[in-house]
Amino acid sequence: MRTKSAELSGWGRYPQVDATLARPEQYRELAAWAQQASLARGMGRAYGDAAISANGTTVLTERLDRLLSFDADTGVLRAEAGVTLDAILRAVMAKGWFLPVTPGTRYITLGGAIAADVHGKNHHHVGSFGRFVRSFELFTAAGAMTCSSSQNVPAYQATLGGMGMTGLIGEVELQLKRIPSSNMLVQHVPAANLRESLALMSSTEHDDEYTVSWIDCLASGAKLGRSVFMRGQHADGAHAHGPRDAKLSLPINVPSAALNRYSVGAFNAIYYRWEGRKTKPFRCDFEPFFYPLDGIKQWHRLYGKPGFVQYQFVVAEAAAEACIGDVLKAVSSSGNASFLAVLKRFGEAGDGLLSFPQAGMTLALDLPLRAGTLALLDRLDAIVVAHAGRVYLAKDARLNASMMSAMYPQLAEWQAIRRELDPDGLFVSALGQRLEMAP
Repeated sequence: MRTKSAELSGWGRYPQVDATLARPEQYRELAAWAQQASLARGMGRAYGDAAISANGTTVLTERLDRLLSFDADTGVLRAEAGVTLDAILRAVMAKGWFLPVTPGTRYITLGGAIAADVHGKNHHHVGSFGRFVRSFELFTAAGAMTCSSSQNVPAYQATLGGMGMTGLIGEVELQLKRIPSSNMLVQHVPAANLRESLALMSSTEHDDEYTVSWIDCLASGAKLGRSVFMRGQHADGAHAHGPRDAKLSLPINVPSAALNRYSVGAFNAIYYRWEGRKTKPFRCDFEPFFYPLDGIKQWHRLYGKPGFVQYQFVVAEAAAEACIGDVLKAVSSSGNASFLAVLKRFGEAGDGLLSFPQAGMTLALDLPLRAGTLALLDRLDAIVVAHAGRVYLAKDARLNASMMSAMYPQLAEWQAIRRELDPDGLFVSALGQRLEMAP
């Protein structure tokens, strides 16, 4: 089993970690890698250090990507964990099927979607990705097991949202969702401030199959938290097509100085006015609605060579206005310009012991990495914990271990199951080591 050394990072390009890499060519090799210190890595779209082994080999699953079977009548797909959501969509959309839950990029693997228990714009209605995973194979040092809501249930619950630290995920069976076409019926509603933004997210009148709000996180005073609320549903149509390849690309890193509070502020003002005008329902393709940033290859270069961090947290609806308001005030006053800020509503938590979503509101911020950014995020942690919220581990690159148990009350239960699955501590990520998740 050949390996090589390389410097790795997540999508945010921070932190940079020295790693040992292996790329298995055949599925049967997973059993051998599960006998030693290793951690699976798919497309590397976790933002921080979640998909990097702390003390062993980072196993790249990109070639373990076979689509094994698909029933076009029932929508049940079986595939290897290294297959991407993009490849799934290319295979099934023309047959009238779609992902039941999708995050903001289609360039993640099936295994990564389970490990992070990803969520989408429809969580308030259907929950997270794990709810539609019928079963998966989990490789540990003791052998392979089938996990589901009725088989090896503790391992199933620990793996959903467990960030790859329970073993190596192999074959997966997933229930897809039938759709009428690849078109979306969308409507935008501008909100003048945070209170209006949250009211729109909670409104039954404005609810839809999918809802999300873009937030201007640099607005302050009476405009604090102004947003464009976007609602959408799959539209009727003659046919559905799969994803198209991106035509735009960022070939070089954008100079860090180009992304500042003035340039971002100007963009936000234009975006708020332009998108806020679309108050009548309109049709659009599925890609700009679900995957706007996938249209630009290497879009993370926008933040320059130092990279960026994404900060996403969730807080109960009753505390949302106070918590999110304090976070936005802290970001706005810091001078750090968040180019992207997205607000969504979550429904009830799923089965994963460390799954991020819980009932309430979630806000995600992209922040360029510069002097003062990490100190700012420490301040945001204190705000979030004070309101009984938590951050998303798949986006995290710098959380302090002391915050982990406060944010995730089921951590001790997860750790107990993980010790049974991995008594020798083989499957530990750099994130897990940093957060002392595997003592």
